[in-house]
Amino acid sequence: MTITTRKATLGGLASLGVLALLAACAPAPTDEGSSDAAAVDFLPCIVSDFGGFDDKSFNQSSFDGMSQAADELGVEFKQAESTSEDQYAGNVTSMVDQGCDFILTVGFALANATRDAAQANPDTEFAIIDSALSNDDFSPLTLDNVKPVLYDTAQAAFLAGYLAAGTTKTGTVGTFGGMQYPSVTIFMDGFADGIAYYNTEKGTDVKLTGWDKASQAGLFAGGFDDISAGKTLSQGLIDAGADIILPVAGPLFQGTAQAITESGKDVAIVGVDSDLFETTPEFASLYLTSVMKSMTDATDTIVTDAAGGDFSADPYVGTLENEGVGLAPLHDWESKVDPALVTEVDDLKAQIISGDIVVTSDATPK
Repeated sequence: MTITTRKATLGGLASLGVLALLAACAPAPTDEGSSDAAAVDFLPCIVSDFGGFDDKSFNQSSFDGMSQAADELGVEFKQAESTSEDQYAGNVTSMVDQGCDFILTVGFALANATRDAAQANPDTEFAIIDSALSNDDFSPLTLDNVKPVLYDTAQAAFLAGYLAAGTTKTGTVGTFGGMQYPSVTIFMDGFADGIAYYNTEKGTDVKLTGWDKASQAGLFAGGFDDISAGKTLSQGLIDAGADIILPVAGPLFQGTAQAITESGKDVAIVGVDSDLFETTPEFASLYLTSVMKSMTDATDTIVTDAAGGDFSADPYVGTLENEGVGLAPLHDWESKVDPALVTEVDDLKAQIISGDIVVTSDATPK
């Protein structure tokens, strides 16, 4: 990742604005949706990755968007919840076989299954969360019936990294991922560069453990379903002195919360995908903020557009400017964070939107 800075003055914008922005074969699919009579002749469908629709992360947010769109349209929808990677192709195919007009697949891991089904069924419309398409040789691929739904989370994670660097008491911040997917490492890259930028501006030496952006090497749980793995990795980060942890691993942040609670130390979590304060309030006191992707709203819009005949294969890219990504409020941590730091974060957001600061990653959506 590189950061290009054309202007780096920190000014005084409204201190809390940025933190109020919006911002990781199965059982037979079941019908969901509105109980109202169908208002349009349209059947939308959704397929999860193996995190499942109750992952309190991107699968759940996407499912909520599908539910919201179905209610608005007055239609039912079908779902296929994956529990392992070998179910992806079969679950996507099952949706096609059940006559779905539009199929939303959730997660980078479903990219090949989505591509293959779309090529075999050109009259069915697809969208995929967190991934573009590629050929088997990894060269880019575009299809007229597949819409990539992507998020430039490096932008918002940069803000979170700066915030974490200005909040840490130990001078060490940690992170780990579920698997080394672009949709995961883009968070870690932005977080690393936000910390580096803080160090440059303040003359400090806040350290990030768990990820090296230059070598693209770090800590990974090997999946998104083993809460105990998240706990073990988090215990290691706490032992290394980290008092703020960014788990980019879907529901594995719950293992981070368990590790913090058992440690008895004053350690905070930076969540991803959704505002964890809202989705998992049992750990509310631990959340510094969350790096959010507006997956619910984006899914709602894409489904309703498809139902109205306005499907487009042009990629959607969520940014700070279009509020597709952003930071959650500080919630319980508001009183613990220096208001001047919040003002600085707000100003950095404005500079990223204006292009005065450009945050990029190898995983930045093109």
